[in-house]
Amino acid sequence: MKKRLSIFLVSVLLPSLLAACTQSPASTGTETPAPAGGTTTETPAAETPAPEPEAPKEPTPFSIAMRTLNVKYVENHANLNDDPYVKALEGFTNTDLDIRLIPHAEYETKMVQMFATNDLTDVIQGGGGINGKELAGSVEAGVFVDLKPYLEEHGKKLLETIPSAAWERVTDAEGRIYAIPEYLGNPSRRATWIRMDLLEKTGLPVPKTVDEFLNVLRAFKKLGVEEPFAGRAEFKYADTFFGAYDVFGYTNELELVDGKIQPKFLDVENMQAAIQVYKTMFDEGLMSKEFATVNPNTFKANITAGKAGMWSMNANELPIWGEQLKNNVPEAKVALIASPIGPDGKGGYSLYSPVTRAFFVTKQAEDKVVDIIKFFEWQTTEEAQRFFSFGIEGTDYTMNGDTPVYKAPESNEELDKQRYLNYWLWMVQDTTYNELVLSQTEEGKELIKAYDTLLANEGRDGYEFNEQLQAWINNPEINPFSDRYPPLINEHIMKMVFGQEPISDWPKVIEEWRAKGGNDLIEEATRLYNEGKGVYAPQR
Repeated sequence: MKKRLSIFLVSVLLPSLLAACTQSPASTGTETPAPAGGTTTETPAAETPAPEPEAPKEPTPFSIAMRTLNVKYVENHANLNDDPYVKALEGFTNTDLDIRLIPHAEYETKMVQMFATNDLTDVIQGGGGINGKELAGSVEAGVFVDLKPYLEEHGKKLLETIPSAAWERVTDAEGRIYAIPEYLGNPSRRATWIRMDLLEKTGLPVPKTVDEFLNVLRAFKKLGVEEPFAGRAEFKYADTFFGAYDVFGYTNELELVDGKIQPKFLDVENMQAAIQVYKTMFDEGLMSKEFATVNPNTFKANITAGKAGMWSMNANELPIWGEQLKNNVPEAKVALIASPIGPDGKGGYSLYSPVTRAFFVTKQAEDKVVDIIKFFEWQTTEEAQRFFSFGIEGTDYTMNGDTPVYKAPESNEELDKQRYLNYWLWMVQDTTYNELVLSQTEEGKELIKAYDTLLANEGRDGYEFNEQLQAWINNPEINPFSDRYPPLINEHIMKMVFGQEPISDWPKVIEEWRAKGGNDLIEEATRLYNEGKGVYAPQR
């Protein structure tokens, strides 16, 4: 503050001094007549006082609703608004934040309730665009500010930094921008993880095909691994083998078949093959018999406790989850491997949208929108990168010239804090990976390599629409999620895995789906595709 004040004073005084040097004597004051034969004397002009510097601008207060995202540091915090890192963020951005947390597991329900009761915050975190279920039609209802004119005048760096593919996802057909996106440079985010120390004990090579993966899981079971493959409710982060057969049933996994846009699970042969893999794993004890009830917390706890041999998770979690696992099981060695390939020689997980989170400004905060944009724009600076990567200078790290001196976190508490800073609190960034942190260690450099080689060459994708299709809205049973099957489809998959329905009945499931709105969905999606309205083509 003192530095800025000094510069300001110099800037206002210097012109006055220069002007004084060039003025004529008559202009500097009045002459007093001197005695005869003497000299005149000059009466000095009164000095004009320098203007007072402007008082510092008061911090801009605004409220923001954010999903906890299963980040332990956030969910266990007594009052996040008193957190030192939130306070530091406020200091950097001259803001006064009121963060209101939305529980991860109840996100969609709580968001819909918030819009229904009109109990809105100034800023609201949405999912991957402007058409998510969690927004409950609020974009169309005019709840949010069109940010485009404000960004063009006050947020040019945001417009330049964030890729056009991400802006496209938060822009409507009329060109209105409704949110500031957190973005993803590499859409292949999830990966297949394996305990390499266990694989070495089996003597088997790294598996490639579905059958080879099953053989490794059987070998893990013989070693006494409690969960050879870590399953989870609704196959969320457990859909590895659906990817091998390219039959994901998500909002972004529609395909063009014989001129019609339709879900991939209409492929009877490959869908039955994928379900059979899960039934085999269930029957042979290669995954937990209770997998259908496993929630995110239990899933992570089991993995980091050393109970699982193979699982799926976002690759950028490797440094933290891997270290937490080693804290509990020192001999554990974790690696990312290519996902199992199916009949077409490909595999991988559903590619993410270019937008991972989107931050909307409600119209109640339109008078603050410029300062809110500046809050987000600061997060694209080098200063912000150091803060979100390493923490508070002098407390978490020091500077040696231009180089940060930083001790990588080791304890579970330190790792939880790093995840909070690197991932949750940093709202506008490329979330593919944190290069500044990863480049500090050899393990981190290996992860960068995995992203740039392994994950860049796998993943499944399809057609997607920028607004929820009406057939889905009208028929909740067939309405899919971003990474889960529609309720109707999931229910039948589970029954077939449990042996309550024959897998050969899949054509009957399709007929039920068609009767409950599926035919309308195909008709609507195909019409919009042919008209070129709001459709995103596959990224790969």
